[in-house]
Amino acid sequence: MTEYEGGAEAVLYWRPGCPFCYALRGGLRAAGVRLNEVDIWSDDGAAARVRAITGGDETVPTVVVGREEMVNPSVGAVVRAVREYAPHLEAERKGAIRGFFSRVLGA
Repeated sequence: MTEYEGGAEAVLYWRPGCPFCYALRGGLRAAGVRLNEVDIWSDDGAAARVRAITGGDETVPTVVVGREEMVNPSVGAVVRAVREYAPHLEAERKGAIRGFFSRVLGA
């Protein structure tokens, strides 16, 4: 697992060829949110973590931010979790993407 400054874990579990993974990754990158991206087909421990979160399946994308574990979340759900558990991952880009967050979150 990766911990970022501030102690909050922020991981996006994905696998090659998954269209939902590519869509979420693209949305998060556009929003300026950077998570540690882990390919579950290349990392047995990551695959095991996803199975533990999903109840035995390797469903991706699965995202962990702090204590929040999300299976196939929306960009907005991940942004909300980052704001709650790892605001330091948003802080550097906040001014540049304020309009994007407002549109995504309806804030």
